Amino acid sequence: MIHRHQEDTPGRRSTPEVRIVHLNGPTFYALARGDLAAANAASPVPLSAYFAGPDWRGVWQMRSRQVEEDPASAAWVTGVIWDEQRHLAVGRAGYHGPPDAAGMAEIGYAVDPAHRRRGYARAALEALLQRASDEPQVRTVRVTISPDNLASYELASQYGFREVGQQWDDEDGLEIVYELAVGRL
Repeated sequence: MIHRHQEDTPGRRSTPEVRIVHLNGPTFYALARGDLAAANAASPVPLSAYFAGPDWRGVWQMRSRQVEEDPASAAWVTGVIWDEQRHLAVGRAGYHGPPDAAGMAEIGYAVDPAHRRRGYARAALEALLQRASDEPQVRTVRVTISPDNLASYELASQYGFREVGQQWDDEDGLEIVYELAVGRL
């Protein structure tokens, strides 16, 4: 499944046209092992070495286990932020899984450092929010942000996310939890 987004607001630099390209089990497994050649053999789009590098390996390991246990979750979990015009994988974005019983879907996104400060995080967030608003079972979108990640906080706050609490993540440490009711999208 592919989700697209593009925005051009007067007075603001155009947000790049991106689509979130969902990955399959073999791609997740290869990325979890750091095997770029195998990942590219299975991936629907070409991936850069950063995708198979150590910074994102933990995410791919988690997603490969998740997709193995629940194959249907592959349509929701982390995919590739694909720049349509440049034909380039610039980051990862998706949900932590399908919406839970209360209709909450948690999102996550990260841009390869080589492609930051070009609007890709914004474009990915907008694509994820659009999908959430299109999915009848999603009622709330959640994002968790490290207290020292000011750029992510500023981006999320522009879309109406409000702080609802804090949590401790064994991998990421302290996170501030923000939520947005889908009806506000």
